[in-house]
Amino acid sequence: MTRSLSVLLGIAGLLALSMGVYALSGRRPDADAERKGAEFAGGTGNFLVHWLMWALAPAESLFLRLGASADLFNFVGLSFGLCAGLLIAAGRLDLGGWAIALGGIADVLDGRVARARGVSSDYGKFIDSTLDRFVEAFVFVGFAFYLRSTAYGSTLAAAALAGSLLVSYARARGETVGVAGPKGLMQRAERLVLTSVVCLFDPPLTARWAWPPGSLIAGALALIAAASFGTAVYRTWAIALALRRDKPGHIG
Repeated sequence: MTRSLSVLLGIAGLLALSMGVYALSGRRPDADAERKGAEFAGGTGNFLVHWLMWALAPAESLFLRLGASADLFNFVGLSFGLCAGLLIAAGRLDLGGWAIALGGIADVLDGRVARARGVSSDYGKFIDSTLDRFVEAFVFVGFAFYLRSTAYGSTLAAAALAGSLLVSYARARGETVGVAGPKGLMQRAERLVLTSVVCLFDPPLTARWAWPPGSLIAGALALIAAASFGTAVYRTWAIALALRRDKPGHIG
């Protein structure tokens, strides 16, 4: 486990070095991310958003030259999500964490490829958003199975899944009535990063500190559940308030 932790810390160091190179190279904001209004951690982590787009730019250019389609990345992301859920359920948290991360990268690339090719469409928005929900369901069901023998593990996984779906539903439903609503703190990007990182670090850290396996995952699921429900409530309230202001006599 010490070796595993050393490898993870080494990778984290390389990522930090890459961020330093990005910052020293001029740190130009990514135009596509700005147009899309992409945020991380309520805007406090936007440096990470633009760094990631900068880091992925060579791969994006390569895939564009190879003629890769947005649908390819949609289904690659779905496949990684399914693999992540199965790996987590089987107790291979490390591999599950990498699968979540790779699926997230595929999810980023599908939209960027579509916009770069000028083929963004309602179909693309629908399939991307819907497959994202499938991926989250796979991952959280995997957590529920992995934690099935613990006192509250499955309940926490179910609560995290419910909160995540409510966040997405509130936004989608608001958009259908013309109100986008606030983004909140626990969006898909935050959930993806948190689940990936905790899968990678739970095995070595719980072994090092002599904690029961899955302890960090349970804590992360509790955080996701609480923050997701909070975000969903806040988003629902804000959208309802905006609609009531526009149509004060409207009830249902």
